[in-house]
Amino acid sequence: MKPALIAAACVAALGLPGPGCSAWALESADEIRDLMSQEQRQDNIYKVTVPNEKLARRAAISFHDALLEVHYAEGYLIMQLDADARTRLEAFGFTMQRADDWIEQRNQRLEKLKSLGGAPLLGRQAAGTESIPGFSCYETVEETFDAAQAIVSAYPKLAQWVDVGDSWQKTQGAGGYDIRVLKLGNADVGGDKPKLFVNSAIHAREYATAPLALAFARQLTDGWGKDADATWILDHHEVHLMLHTNPDGRKKAETGLLWRKNTNTNYCGVTSNSRGADLNRNFTFSWNTTGGLGSSGRECDETYRGPSAGSEPETQAMEAYVRKLWPDRRGPDLDDKAPKNTSGVHIDVHSVAQLVMWPYGETTQPAPNGPALEEMGRRLAYFNGYEPTQAIGLYYTDGTTRSVSYGELGVAAFTIELGENNFFESCALYESKVLPDNLPALRYAAKVVRTPYITPGGPDVTGVKLSNNAATKKVPAGTQVKLTAATTDLRFNNSNGVAPTQTITQAEYTIDTPPWSAGAQPRALAAADGRFNSKTENVTGTIDTTGLSSGRHIVFVRARDASNAWGPVTASFLRIR
Repeated sequence: MKPALIAAACVAALGLPGPGCSAWALESADEIRDLMSQEQRQDNIYKVTVPNEKLARRAAISFHDALLEVHYAEGYLIMQLDADARTRLEAFGFTMQRADDWIEQRNQRLEKLKSLGGAPLLGRQAAGTESIPGFSCYETVEETFDAAQAIVSAYPKLAQWVDVGDSWQKTQGAGGYDIRVLKLGNADVGGDKPKLFVNSAIHAREYATAPLALAFARQLTDGWGKDADATWILDHHEVHLMLHTNPDGRKKAETGLLWRKNTNTNYCGVTSNSRGADLNRNFTFSWNTTGGLGSSGRECDETYRGPSAGSEPETQAMEAYVRKLWPDRRGPDLDDKAPKNTSGVHIDVHSVAQLVMWPYGETTQPAPNGPALEEMGRRLAYFNGYEPTQAIGLYYTDGTTRSVSYGELGVAAFTIELGENNFFESCALYESKVLPDNLPALRYAAKVVRTPYITPGGPDVTGVKLSNNAATKKVPAGTQVKLTAATTDLRFNNSNGVAPTQTITQAEYTIDTPPWSAGAQPRALAAADGRFNSKTENVTGTIDTTGLSSGRHIVFVRARDASNAWGPVTASFLRIR
């Protein structure tokens, strides 16, 4: 049957127009069964015993393309390795044996999926059917896009769903998807706002990444007007989420395939499940700069970098969007430093290595903004408990997403590698660990995005409380409201090195106008014990509400340490009747 007739039959049978149905039509069950059979024949999968945990994490950076499972505490990794990779690992003292149990379990899983018809996910499913078999907590591409549109419909002043390009298949008229960004920010508050950009699912098989970014969007939009921090973030900052950076590849991975790259049939054969380019080796600034150590020129390899820098439409869409977000504030050389007051943060969300990484990955040379990047990286890693590190492992990586944001533009850029065990993270682990550990890290990034090379050097404020229940219940104007909070300069992850910490020297609050804005009237808070002489301090003060109008106000609280750095704001509502 011709594709057009198949598409028509799909619409008639399912009542589903649009990309989900066209994907079903253009990707036959026979093709997916063949791809699954190809994967079942791959037996170059090894249980790699590691000399120590430090080397294991370095290997996870350098051989991320080969990584299938991490078991740091147990002393081994599951990796898919060719002969060259095995030789390179053996040089560092790694030993390996074929992972026959893992291979058997994979084959049984794929046989079960093939028995469901071979393509249970190529299109939307009937109500009540799990979108990804066995993973009801993870939205498909279509469900993600529907959820983003639902956020825009529910919060039209807070969200926009922006078309920024096309996937490779869409450029070929073969189904595919728009590349879209969910832009969050209060349209009623004007001005040029600092911007956090998060992209996820650039590697298709990393299931947890796009759902995390979508959950972050929901947390912010659902929290606006109810949660003071979510409210001021969306009022005064912007958050841009490219939820599916590689939607064509993700659709393949939703069938249960360990698909990583995009689906470009120009590379490695039209019917091969090794086809496509690794989008995270295709970016322009550092493309193919490491003599083949940081990416591959062989089309069928998992780290195939593409035939030229920025050759793939998905890469082009992201680079063009990033360049519109931020001006270029860094020179072209590796040792050119971005100005300290450079605004903006880019986070690329991956799995499964449990790392927070910053530039450079294409050289052992620290980035010129390295100390500030490390400081923020350790702050992010405080929340999720992952190892903070420069993005250099046993070997290099080149052409990654960080190369355009930091390498070209000077914007603070990080990769967060989620995970507990594997790419197909169980819903139980995702909901109990991955989600609650990483939502606070993303929120911290949204807080400090105005000056990420400065603000993470300052202390955090936690536990802001107002007396008389004034945060939740209205109090009469003129009421004296006591404010208490905790401040700390110790919230760093020091599992791989140590961040400098200082004594708290000052704390203050403002009402309604954030402290960085013109017209802010800061009011001092006192150390609860009478002296600022510690790296953690409880602070207190009294808010005179005389003259405040009826309604909801925001109280912004921040603290400064002996390095003279103000940390991020933590806020509370103050309600007046």
